This record gives sequence, C-alpha cells and structure tokens, in this order.
Amino acid sequence: MNYIELLGLNDFVTWCDYIGTFAFAISGTRHAASKGFDWFGAYVVGMVTAVGGGTLRDILLNMPPFWLKQPSYLVVTGLALLFTIIFRKQVVKANYSLSFFDAVGLGLFVVVGMAKPLDAQYAWWCAIIMATITGSFGGLIRDILINEVPLIFRKDFYASACILGGFIYMLLLWCTPLKLGVIQFLSAFSVVALRVVAVIWDMGIPSFKPQEEEQS
Repeated sequence: MNYIELLGLNDFVTWCDYIGTFAFAISGTRHAASKGFDWFGAYVVGMVTAVGGGTLRDILLNMPPFWLKQPSYLVVTGLALLFTIIFRKQVVKANYSLSFFDAVGLGLFVVVGMAKPLDAQYAWWCAIIMATITGSFGGLIRDILINEVPLIFRKDFYASACILGGFIYMLLLWCTPLKLGVIQFLSAFSVVALRVVAVIWDMGIPSFKPQEEEQS
C-alpha cells in the first residue's frame, strides 16, 4: 500500500478542520455562557476549546501550531461566538445542543488528528494518540478554565470514542479498497455516532468509588 499517495491531506480534512473548529468553539462559548462569562471570556474559552488539542498535537509533532499560520481559525471562532449570541435561546438553554456540537467536533477532529501525523509518516499508533489529543484536550483545557472536572476524567465515553475512531480509520485503511475521503468520512461518522449513543444511553467507563462508599 502506497501511504504517501493515500495519506496526503486533502480538501475533506480541511473542511473537517474548519467545521470541527466551529462546532467546538460553539461548545466552548456555550459552556462559558452557562457560567455567566462576558463576550470576551466566551470567545477565549471557545478559542481554547477549538484549537487547544490541535495546538498540543502540532507541538508534539514538531510543527508550528496551525492557527498561527492561518488566522482564519480566529475568524471561525468569532463566527461561532456570533452564532451563539444570535441563537442563544436554542444553543445555551438546550442541553442536547451541547452534546451535539461536542460530538460533531470530536468526530471531525479525530480525522484531522489522524491525517496530519500519517501524512508526516509517523506510526499508526502515534496517529491514534494524536487524534485523541486533537479531539479531547481542547475540552480538557476548557473545563479547567470554567472550573469543572474535565469531561475526559469523568465516566463519559469521550476520549475512548476518539481511540475507537482512530482504530476504525486504520482498519478501513488497511483492510478495504475505499478511497481516503470515504474512510475519513466513515471514521468521523463512527465517532459522532459512538458519542451520541453514549450520551443517549448514558454509557461510560466505570469510575473508581471511595472504599467507604463500596462498603456501604
């Protein structure tokens, strides 16, 4: 299999990056709004949510952070803030919207997180780690800023969805003749579906309980 031909960044990845940035920025501004932040604070939280994971990924891959080379991501975050302000009744007050935008951003960022290290000829397992970082670490920083326990440290099926999505990406790449764009779409869809199902059915990873609680 010719990985150089198959794993180059393409237009679908670019769309994933921008739409994922928009979705995660909405998620971040929605969290900030629920905490009573002003518009600037909401923008900062939205920006951190959208680019935090990708920034850490690029640093680990010894690349310049993507948003420092392309300031359009700052504009996308601003549009997400404007969207949240205009549709705040639907976005801020509706609990389902938070899970929806989180799920969409997560799925799309897994594709971006897989494509970049593979394009740079890193190992497949490294790509899965980078995909998980891309998808989940922006939310981790967001939760720290708004003084909440990070979502990936709770029992929510969050980072695990990124890991499974990464494995699905590689299995489709290795075992099927599908085109790269189709593989990336199916991988993103699988992450979104896993996340939505986990939220609907309250699925998650078992958590540790204090010893005294177990004895009672």
